[in-house]
Amino acid sequence: MAILKIARMGHPVLKRIADPVQDPTDPEIHKLINDMVDTLADIGGAGLAAPQVHVPLRVVIFHVPGARLAAEDQVEGTPPPGIPLTALINPEITPLGDEMVDGLEACLSVPGLAGTVPRYSRIRYRALAPNGSVIEREATGFHARVVQHECDHLDGILYPMRMRDMTSLGFVEELRRYEDKEAGD
Repeated sequence: MAILKIARMGHPVLKRIADPVQDPTDPEIHKLINDMVDTLADIGGAGLAAPQVHVPLRVVIFHVPGARLAAEDQVEGTPPPGIPLTALINPEITPLGDEMVDGLEACLSVPGLAGTVPRYSRIRYRALAPNGSVIEREATGFHARVVQHECDHLDGILYPMRMRDMTSLGFVEELRRYEDKEAGD
């Protein structure tokens, strides 16, 4: 396994439409996914797309911690299990309605910045798993947001391109500092 270098905004691999994977069971695809898992664990994100590690293929990985789901649903006590680390190959997203929700997003390819991005509140996604089986799920909340964010990378879209109001874009450090001050007021 290997820790891969993250492509940053401006790199051509992040601007193009990624190529479909012909065979999800190909050992090279499994190696890529394993390296992406190691890279994500090392850098500490929620998701990663193959173009972010300089590979222009339609592969994403993500997970949703149970604590994140509990916070969304305002659950007290033991958090739900969350969504385990999942690899999606050639994913397709279908919005389930027109409702959009604004949320703060950051990205490993846009280090140090975050901004408010509208996303569909409910989606269905369909993809191939590394063993060739079909994954089909409905998602809401952060689960839906992270899948949409990662799949955008496959189409050459970074979150700032989705922002409606660029005044919400800021350095994470500054956003946290002023959020903490406002919370203390």
